Amino acid sequence: MNGPAFGGGLELAMACDVRVLVEGAEVGLVDVRDGTMPGAGGTLRLPRLIGEARAKELILFGRRVSAARAREIGLVNQVAAGAELVAAVDALVAELAACGPVAVRGAKAAIEYGHGRPFEEGLAFERERCETTLHEK
Repeated sequence: MNGPAFGGGLELAMACDVRVLVEGAEVGLVDVRDGTMPGAGGTLRLPRLIGEARAKELILFGRRVSAARAREIGLVNQVAAGAELVAAVDALVAELAACGPVAVRGAKAAIEYGHGRPFEEGLAFERERCETTLHEK
C-alpha cells in the first residue's frame, strides 16, 4: 500500500494474504466517523488479523493507526520506506515464487479451512492437503 488506506481501501487490503505498507502512511476503518460502518468484510477480517479487542477499538472509535503501529499489531506484515516499497514487494514475490506452488496452495487452504474450526477437524484437513501435496509435487 503506497499511501493511506481508510474504510474500503483497508478492507480491500485486508482481503490480501500479505500486506506491505509504505512508511508514514496511516490506515483505519474510519467509517463510523461518517455515520456508516465497514461493509466489505472489515468487521470480519480485522478481528481475525489483530484480535477482537483491538479490532473493536479501531472500528468502534474509527481510529487511524500509523504504519509502525499497524505492523506492531499485525495489521500489516511489513513497512517499507517509500523508495524501497517496490523492491520490498518484489522480494516477497520472488521468495513466494521460489516455494512449491502446490504446497503454498495446500498450506493456504489449510490455514483458511482450520480457522475457527475444532483443532482435530483442521488437523484432518491439513493432513489431507499434505498428502495431496506429496502426490502432486
